[in-house]
Amino acid sequence: MIAVADFEDYLGEDEFIEVSHQDVRALAGELRSRSGDDVAFARATFEWVRDRVGHSYDVADPRVTLTATEVLEHRVGLCYAKSHLLTALLRAEGLPTGLCYQRLVHGPGHVLHGLVAIHLDGAWHRQDPRGNNPEVDAQFSLGRERLAWQADTASGEVDYPQIFASPAPCVVAALRGATDVLVLYGGGLPTGLDAPDGHPMPRT
Repeated sequence: MIAVADFEDYLGEDEFIEVSHQDVRALAGELRSRSGDDVAFARATFEWVRDRVGHSYDVADPRVTLTATEVLEHRVGLCYAKSHLLTALLRAEGLPTGLCYQRLVHGPGHVLHGLVAIHLDGAWHRQDPRGNNPEVDAQFSLGRERLAWQADTASGEVDYPQIFASPAPCVVAALRGATDVLVLYGGGLPTGLDAPDGHPMPRT
Protein backbone atom coordinates (compact mmCIF):
# COMPACT_ATOMS: atom_id res chain seq x y z
CA MET A 1 0.00 0.00 0.00
CA ILE A 2 1.22 3.49 -0.84
CA ALA A 3 0.49 6.44 1.44
CA VAL A 4 -0.02 9.53 -0.72
CA ALA A 5 -0.53 12.03 2.11
CA ASP A 6 1.40 13.10 5.18
CA PHE A 7 0.91 10.63 8.01
CA GLU A 8 -0.90 13.15 10.22
CA ASP A 9 -3.45 13.68 7.46
CA TYR A 10 -4.73 10.17 8.13
CA LEU A 11 -5.82 11.46 11.53
CA GLY A 12 -7.34 14.68 10.22
CA GLU A 13 -10.80 15.64 9.08
CA ASP A 14 -12.60 17.33 6.22
CA GLU A 15 -16.21 17.98 5.31
CA PHE A 16 -16.79 14.26 4.69
CA ILE A 17 -14.66 12.66 7.42
CA GLU A 18 -16.06 14.62 10.36
CA VAL A 19 -13.75 13.42 13.11
CA SER A 20 -14.60 16.14 15.63
CA HIS A 21 -18.39 15.91 15.34
CA GLN A 22 -19.93 15.15 18.74
CA ASP A 23 -21.94 12.18 17.48
CA VAL A 24 -18.90 10.61 15.86
CA ARG A 25 -16.82 11.13 18.97
CA ALA A 26 -19.57 9.79 21.22
CA LEU A 27 -19.87 6.53 19.30
CA ALA A 28 -16.12 6.15 18.95
CA GLY A 29 -15.72 6.67 22.69
CA GLU A 30 -18.43 4.13 23.45
CA LEU A 31 -16.81 1.54 21.20
CA ARG A 32 -13.41 2.26 22.70
CA SER A 33 -14.75 1.86 26.26
CA ARG A 34 -16.04 -1.62 25.40
CA SER A 35 -12.78 -2.66 23.76
CA GLY A 36 -9.26 -3.18 24.96
CA ASP A 37 -6.28 -2.28 22.84
CA ASP A 38 -6.22 -0.60 19.44
CA VAL A 39 -6.74 -3.86 17.57
CA ALA A 40 -9.83 -4.74 19.62
CA PHE A 41 -11.21 -1.24 19.11
CA ALA A 42 -10.56 -1.35 15.37
CA ARG A 43 -12.27 -4.73 15.09
CA ALA A 44 -15.30 -3.61 17.10
CA THR A 45 -15.65 -0.41 15.09
CA PHE A 46 -15.29 -2.21 11.77
CA GLU A 47 -17.96 -4.73 12.76
CA TRP A 48 -20.30 -2.00 13.98
CA VAL A 49 -20.16 -0.17 10.64
CA ARG A 50 -20.26 -3.37 8.60
CA ASP A 51 -23.23 -4.85 10.46
CA ARG A 52 -25.23 -1.92 11.81
CA VAL A 53 -25.19 0.35 8.79
CA GLY A 54 -27.09 -1.14 5.88
CA HIS A 55 -25.62 -1.18 2.40
CA SER A 56 -28.01 0.88 0.30
CA TYR A 57 -28.46 -1.74 -2.41
CA ASP A 58 -28.85 -4.67 -0.01
CA VAL A 59 -31.59 -2.92 1.96
CA ALA A 60 -33.14 -1.17 -1.08
CA ASP A 61 -32.87 2.28 0.51
CA PRO A 62 -32.75 5.16 -2.01
CA ARG A 63 -31.47 7.82 0.40
CA VAL A 64 -28.15 9.38 -0.57
CA THR A 65 -25.53 9.61 2.18
CA LEU A 66 -22.01 10.93 1.76
CA THR A 67 -20.60 12.34 5.00
CA ALA A 68 -19.80 10.34 8.10
CA THR A 69 -22.58 12.04 10.07
CA GLU A 70 -25.17 11.41 7.35
CA VAL A 71 -24.31 7.73 7.42
CA LEU A 72 -24.43 7.67 11.21
CA GLU A 73 -27.80 9.42 11.30
CA HIS A 74 -29.53 7.35 8.62
CA ARG A 75 -27.64 4.08 9.19
CA VAL A 76 -27.38 3.43 5.46
CA GLY A 77 -24.90 4.08 2.66
CA LEU A 78 -22.95 2.71 -0.26
CA CYS A 79 -19.48 1.28 0.28
CA TYR A 80 -17.94 4.75 -0.09
CA ALA A 81 -20.15 6.35 2.55
CA LYS A 82 -19.72 3.48 5.00
CA SER A 83 -15.96 3.83 4.59
CA HIS A 84 -16.20 7.53 5.39
CA LEU A 85 -17.95 6.75 8.68
CA LEU A 86 -15.52 4.00 9.63
CA THR A 87 -12.58 6.29 8.88
CA ALA A 88 -14.02 9.09 11.03
CA LEU A 89 -14.70 6.77 13.97
CA LEU A 90 -11.23 5.25 13.93
CA ARG A 91 -9.50 8.61 13.57
CA ALA A 92 -11.55 9.98 16.45
CA GLU A 93 -9.76 7.51 18.73
CA GLY A 94 -6.31 8.10 17.29
CA LEU A 95 -6.01 5.34 14.69
CA PRO A 96 -4.56 6.55 11.36
CA THR A 97 -7.01 5.48 8.65
CA GLY A 98 -7.22 6.15 4.93
CA LEU A 99 -9.48 5.40 2.00
CA CYS A 100 -8.70 2.81 -0.68
CA TYR A 101 -10.39 1.76 -3.88
CA GLN A 102 -10.81 -1.20 -6.20
CA ARG A 103 -12.07 -1.32 -9.77
CA LEU A 104 -14.44 -4.28 -10.02
CA VAL A 105 -16.63 -5.89 -12.66
CA HIS A 106 -20.22 -4.65 -12.42
CA GLY A 107 -22.65 -5.83 -15.06
CA PRO A 108 -21.16 -5.30 -18.51
CA GLY A 109 -18.53 -2.85 -17.24
CA HIS A 110 -16.64 -1.85 -14.11
CA VAL A 111 -17.31 0.27 -11.03
CA LEU A 112 -15.19 1.80 -8.30
CA HIS A 113 -15.48 0.11 -4.91
CA GLY A 114 -14.49 1.82 -1.66
CA LEU A 115 -12.81 0.41 1.45
CA VAL A 116 -10.36 1.55 4.13
CA ALA A 117 -6.81 0.97 5.29
CA ILE A 118 -6.00 1.12 9.01
CA HIS A 119 -2.47 1.60 10.36
CA LEU A 120 -1.94 -0.97 13.11
CA ASP A 121 1.16 -2.75 14.41
CA GLY A 122 3.38 -0.70 12.12
CA ALA A 123 1.63 -1.52 8.85
CA TRP A 124 -1.43 -0.67 6.77
CA HIS A 125 -4.24 -3.22 6.68
CA ARG A 126 -7.18 -2.99 4.28
CA GLN A 127 -10.66 -3.70 5.62
CA ASP A 128 -13.98 -3.72 3.75
CA PRO A 129 -17.01 -2.47 5.74
CA ARG A 130 -19.43 -2.81 2.79
CA GLY A 131 -21.67 -5.26 4.64
CA ASN A 132 -22.09 -9.00 4.24
CA ASN A 133 -24.80 -10.93 2.43
CA PRO A 134 -25.09 -14.48 1.05
CA GLU A 135 -22.46 -13.63 -1.57
CA VAL A 136 -20.12 -11.47 0.56
CA ASP A 137 -18.16 -12.46 3.66
CA ALA A 138 -15.76 -9.64 4.59
CA GLN A 139 -14.01 -9.98 7.95
CA PHE A 140 -11.59 -7.92 10.02
CA SER A 141 -8.09 -9.28 9.53
CA LEU A 142 -4.54 -8.14 10.12
CA GLY A 143 -3.12 -11.13 8.26
CA ARG A 144 -4.54 -12.45 5.03
CA GLU A 145 -7.00 -9.92 3.65
CA ARG A 146 -10.63 -10.94 3.95
CA LEU A 147 -12.27 -8.34 1.73
CA ALA A 148 -15.63 -8.51 0.02
CA TRP A 149 -13.88 -9.13 -3.30
CA GLN A 150 -10.40 -9.87 -4.58
CA ALA A 151 -9.52 -8.03 -7.78
CA ASP A 152 -9.17 -10.23 -10.85
CA THR A 153 -6.68 -8.51 -13.14
CA ALA A 154 -7.57 -10.85 -16.00
CA SER A 155 -11.02 -9.26 -16.18
CA GLY A 156 -9.72 -5.72 -15.95
CA GLU A 157 -10.19 -5.37 -12.20
CA VAL A 158 -7.69 -3.24 -10.28
CA ASP A 159 -6.46 -3.00 -6.69
CA TYR A 160 -5.40 0.65 -6.50
CA PRO A 161 -2.40 0.75 -4.12
CA GLN A 162 -2.87 4.36 -2.98
CA ILE A 163 -4.18 5.25 0.46
CA PHE A 164 -6.01 8.58 0.39
CA ALA A 165 -6.71 10.91 3.29
CA SER A 166 -9.90 12.25 1.66
CA PRO A 167 -12.56 10.78 -0.62
CA ALA A 168 -11.85 10.53 -4.33
CA PRO A 169 -13.35 13.49 -6.21
CA CYS A 170 -15.25 11.17 -8.55
CA VAL A 171 -17.00 9.57 -5.56
CA VAL A 172 -18.00 12.95 -4.14
CA ALA A 173 -19.25 14.15 -7.53
CA ALA A 174 -21.32 11.02 -8.12
CA LEU A 175 -23.01 11.09 -4.71
CA ARG A 176 -23.57 14.84 -4.68
CA GLY A 177 -25.19 14.62 -8.09
CA ALA A 178 -27.58 11.83 -7.10
CA THR A 179 -31.11 12.06 -5.72
CA ASP A 180 -31.72 8.30 -5.61
CA VAL A 181 -28.77 6.12 -4.72
CA LEU A 182 -30.41 3.01 -6.17
CA VAL A 183 -30.66 4.69 -9.55
CA LEU A 184 -27.01 5.71 -9.20
CA TYR A 185 -26.07 2.14 -8.32
CA GLY A 186 -27.89 0.88 -11.38
CA GLY A 187 -25.81 2.98 -13.75
CA GLY A 188 -23.84 6.02 -12.70
CA LEU A 189 -21.16 4.94 -10.27
CA PRO A 190 -17.57 5.95 -11.05
CA THR A 191 -15.86 3.34 -13.21
CA GLY A 192 -12.37 3.86 -11.82
CA LEU A 193 -9.99 6.39 -10.33
CA ASP A 194 -8.35 7.01 -13.68
CA ALA A 195 -11.37 6.12 -15.79
CA PRO A 196 -12.27 8.03 -18.97
CA ASP A 197 -15.30 9.56 -17.28
CA GLY A 198 -13.96 13.05 -16.70
CA HIS A 199 -12.91 12.44 -13.10
CA PRO A 200 -9.13 12.53 -12.65
CA MET A 201 -7.34 10.28 -10.20
CA PRO A 202 -6.76 12.14 -6.91
CA ARG A 203 -3.18 12.70 -5.82
CA THR A 204 -3.64 13.79 -2.20
